[in-house]
Amino acid sequence: MAEQHRHKLTPGTKTARVTLGLMLLHCSLKVLTREQLEKLGENAAYSIQGGSLRWLIWFSRTQIQRSRATASCRSRIRTGLELKWAPMRMLVGLLLLVLAIPGAAQQSFPPWTPGTLDMHQINTGRGNSALLIFPDGTSMLIDAGDGGVLPPRGTAPRPSADRKPGEWIARYARHMLAHDAKPVIDYGYLTHFHDDHMGGITDVGRHMPIRMMIDRGWPTYDYPDKLEGPAMVKYQHFLEGLQVERLKPGRNDQIVLRRDAKKYPNFEVRNIAANGEIWTGVTTTTREHFPPLKDLQPNERPTENMCSMAIRISYGKFDYFTGGDMPGARRENAPLWNDVETPVAQSVGPVEVSVLNHHGNRDSQNAFFLSALRPQVFIIPVWSSNHPGEDVLHRMYSTQIYPGPRDVFATGMLEANRLVIGALMDRLKSAQGHIVVRVDPGGDSFRVFILDDSAETFHVKAVHGPYRSR
Repeated sequence: MAEQHRHKLTPGTKTARVTLGLMLLHCSLKVLTREQLEKLGENAAYSIQGGSLRWLIWFSRTQIQRSRATASCRSRIRTGLELKWAPMRMLVGLLLLVLAIPGAAQQSFPPWTPGTLDMHQINTGRGNSALLIFPDGTSMLIDAGDGGVLPPRGTAPRPSADRKPGEWIARYARHMLAHDAKPVIDYGYLTHFHDDHMGGITDVGRHMPIRMMIDRGWPTYDYPDKLEGPAMVKYQHFLEGLQVERLKPGRNDQIVLRRDAKKYPNFEVRNIAANGEIWTGVTTTTREHFPPLKDLQPNERPTENMCSMAIRISYGKFDYFTGGDMPGARRENAPLWNDVETPVAQSVGPVEVSVLNHHGNRDSQNAFFLSALRPQVFIIPVWSSNHPGEDVLHRMYSTQIYPGPRDVFATGMLEANRLVIGALMDRLKSAQGHIVVRVDPGGDSFRVFILDDSAETFHVKAVHGPYRSR
C-alpha cells in the first residue's frame, strides 16, 4: 500500500496560501533589501486580479496618506530615519508604477527553468491537447485534438480559425520550448483514437519534430476490432519512419527523463491503463479488466473511450492524473466492467491535479474515483455544451465525497453551460484560457496560471496558489 499510494495515506484539508495583503503588511513593518523588494514587486504583478487589485490601490493610498498626515513620521525622517522609510517609499512607488503602466498585469508567462515541471492544457477549442515539460526539459504532448462541433453547441476555434488546431498546438509548443535551440517533442502520446484527441497530431508533426509516438494500438491496431477509417489511415501513414510503441501498463520505465534522469530521482511517469489492462498498484503487475472478446457479442465489446490510456506523473509529493475519455458512471443494467474509473482509482490513489475524464461528460467522475483521487485542482478540457455534466460538477464540489478545498478550471466554458447549470458555474476559478500547472523544483508546491488564448501573446490573466503538495 505504501508503494501504491506513496505519501498520500492521510488526506489534506487545507491549501497553504499567503495573500498579497499579508505579504505587504509584513513588509511595511520591516526594512527590506533591494532583492526582497524586487521579488515582492514580481509577486505583486502576478497578484493583480479581482480583490487583490482593489486592496493594492487602497494599500498604496493609505501608505502615502500615513506618511503625509503623521507629523511624528516627518519628524523621524528629519532626525535621520530616512533609511528606514526609504524601502517603504520604494515599495509604494513600485506598486504604483505597476498600476500605472497599461497592461502591466498582463505579463507574459515566465519561461520554463530546469527543475520545474510544467503542464499546459492548451485550448484550441477543437479538443484535448496538453504539453508537458519535465524537470530536465524532456517534453511530452498528450493528444492533439481536431474535432468537436462549432458554436453555438461547441466552442469557437482559438485563437482563430486561420490555422488548423495542430498548427496552433505546434506553435504553442515551440514558444514554450524556446529554451531549446531546436525545440522537439520527445514523446507524442494519444490517449485514444477519437478526432477530438488525435485529429491534429499529423499537423503537429508537420510543423515540429516528434521523436517517439506512444498509443494503445501499435503495431496491429486491431483491438477490440480493426481500427479503420480515413483518420486512422492518415495516422498510420504519418507513423512511417517514426519510433512507435504501445503503452505498457504497470511500467515506469517507458516514459522517462531523456536528458538528466539522475538529477531527478523523485520523478516518475507510471503507466496506469490501456485497453482494459490496469496496473494493480504493486510492482509492475497488471490485470485484465475486460472479459475475453470471445465471450462478448460484437455490440457488447469495449468502446473506444473504455480503451483509453491513463498515466500518473509524480514529482516528489506532487501527483498528476490524466486518463483520456475513460468512463466510470455506468448506464442502467450495464455490466460492472463498463466502469473503468473505479479500478484505475484503486491503483492511482490521491493526486494534486486531475484532468477530467471524458471532458466531465455525464458518464465520468464517479464518487469512488473522486474520493480516491481527491484532487486539489481539477482541469476541464471543454469543447461542447455538455462539458461538464451538471451531476458531475456537483460530485466534484461535494465535500461529502471527500473533504477539503478544491479549485476547478475550464479551458472555454460556454454560455449554454451556465444557463443550464446555473450558480454552480460561478464557483469556477477560471472559465476561459490555457491552463498551466507549474510545479516548483522538488514538487512541494505548485501554482496554476491562466493564459490568454485569444492571441499568441501568452499573457498571464491570473495566478492561483501556491498550493502545497500533500
